[in-house]
Amino acid sequence: MKLEWMGDHRELIEKIIKYGNAYSNTYKLQRSYGTDMMFSASQIQTLEYILEAEDKEEKMSEMAARLGVSRSTFSKNVKNLTEKGLLEKYHLSGNRKDIYVKPSANGRVVYAQYTEFVRELCFDDIFRLAGMISEADKESFIRIMDLFADVLVWYGEKEQEPRKLIKIDPNRE
Repeated sequence: MKLEWMGDHRELIEKIIKYGNAYSNTYKLQRSYGTDMMFSASQIQTLEYILEAEDKEEKMSEMAARLGVSRSTFSKNVKNLTEKGLLEKYHLSGNRKDIYVKPSANGRVVYAQYTEFVRELCFDDIFRLAGMISEADKESFIRIMDLFADVLVWYGEKEQEPRKLIKIDPNRE
């Protein structure tokens, strides 16, 4: 059956789906990624966002939303990274409720090793190709990916009501 509703965009959607499937198959697998420590892609992304936001004093819930993961997933990653010595937890004086996390010195070292490994593994090629397209095309691609991610996040959080067959009462028709 030809999927005509996608028009000329079938190949683009196919590649986005292929990437999503490949990523979901490796998202939680523990790997060394060129370091002497095992962690998942989910955990390293958490560390990356914490490194990016360390000057902003963002709350964990704000970082989770920016990353597009649930607060519980983000909290689990923070717990694992803290246990591995890659993160440190803080709270503001007078406010023990809001938790802030910062990278440890070892977290910075491990992240630097990780980035060198993945840059050589795939990002050098990605950056080379991305350098060949216009800024407008990059912005369009970013917007496409953002729209797709927003729908997936929304749909994943949406309460799904189970559908049931309800017998029709012939006396009420």
